[in-house]
Amino acid sequence: MAYKPPRGLGKGLGALLGDDLEIVDSLRKPVGYINKEIAGDTDTPKGESADIMRIPVTRIDPNPYQPRQSFDSESLRELADSIKALGLIQPITVRRMENNRYQIISGERRWRACRLAGMDMIPAYVRESDEQGMLEMAIVENIQREDLDPIETAMSYQRLIDECNLTQEQMAQRVGKKRASVTNYLRLLKLPAKVQHDLKVGLISVGHAKVLLGLENASLQQHLCDLVIQKDLSVRQLEERVHKLTRPMELIEDGSPDLPEQYYKVLEYLGKVFGDNISLKRSAGGKGSITLRFSSDEEMNRLLELLER
Repeated sequence: MAYKPPRGLGKGLGALLGDDLEIVDSLRKPVGYINKEIAGDTDTPKGESADIMRIPVTRIDPNPYQPRQSFDSESLRELADSIKALGLIQPITVRRMENNRYQIISGERRWRACRLAGMDMIPAYVRESDEQGMLEMAIVENIQREDLDPIETAMSYQRLIDECNLTQEQMAQRVGKKRASVTNYLRLLKLPAKVQHDLKVGLISVGHAKVLLGLENASLQQHLCDLVIQKDLSVRQLEERVHKLTRPMELIEDGSPDLPEQYYKVLEYLGKVFGDNISLKRSAGGKGSITLRFSSDEEMNRLLELLER
């Protein structure tokens, strides 16, 4: 699908980003977890459920209590294509059953897409029938390893929330981190699959990822991620690119384009609700006005929600 810049990002987008980014795809190697053990090949001690194992597709069964009974075929195919290109970035979670079989706890959609992609091995977290505290300790111990990449760390935090029923505050105490740090890691899982992959394999840094999280458009996040890789941009250089793209210069009707930074912040926030339907006038002395043009009651409701937050 061709890239289409979203509304409100200003003119000259192609000139700012550049179009020759195809070379970046050649740098991406699928995440295969080839260094992980294959379930059933060795006598893996029970309780070691924090690490990832590779499990043959033929040994995995869906959960009969899965509340989701239908899966959109088109989105499943898109996920399968992504897995073919990038590998399965976020492993599924299973529990060990009798006769060396495994049942899905979470990730049935990913499992179906892996089968559609022709994978014979699927990376998975294996949960035993242990007490909750044992599982929690195993995951926390895994987090404390020094060789985890940022996405692995984020996935471990998410597992503590989902599988151990911990709040972010409780989780931060368990792993000895500040809550803000934990929150920043969890936000990485909101990035598009390609961006997560590039962060996981070291093509971009956590600093780059944080800058991209400031954008809401997934296509633009991916495009800028490609640009970082192609041009070897620093975090500072990426920030400058993002600033040029999000600064709504066309909304300023009067005065110098070199407005104080807070003016652009105001326009950026209001632009999330009203798009281009904003105009700003400012005199050299700092006096001026902002005009908002709205087309529905819904836009005003969104503004109210934004102000209340």
